Amino acid sequence: MELLEQFVRGDLDAFESIFREYQNVVYGWIVRIVRDPAAAEDLTIETFWRIYRARARFDATRELGPWARRIATYLAYNHLKAARPETALLADVPQPCATDEGVSSAIRLAFAGLPPRLRDVAELALIEEKSYAEVAQALAIS
Repeated sequence: MELLEQFVRGDLDAFESIFREYQNVVYGWIVRIVRDPAAAEDLTIETFWRIYRARARFDATRELGPWARRIATYLAYNHLKAARPETALLADVPQPCATDEGVSSAIRLAFAGLPPRLRDVAELALIEEKSYAEVAQALAIS
């Protein structure tokens, strides 16, 4: 808590410690959303720039991770809205297989077809096994 209080007061060393602690988590979260490592790097830097600028509004008695994830999510979704990548329709949709590899492939295909916001909810709830409350807090949704 002391580190977060120092950060809120504007201590650059505290901010650097926070950056080092959370940069990989934030980058990993963003790259899952945007699916572009170069864009994720830029968005990670932008996320921490916004975290630093908004530090006075942060409640140092709470965890920084969910707050950082909300900021990162907001930036990643805005990036996707601006990019609007076009995807081609699949000519031949693969049929489900009974093998583990086929099931894994079908799951990956299903996740890839979800809109980013739903994909993030599904990843947090189903893959990372977060509670609904943690998912809601992380994504700033009900």
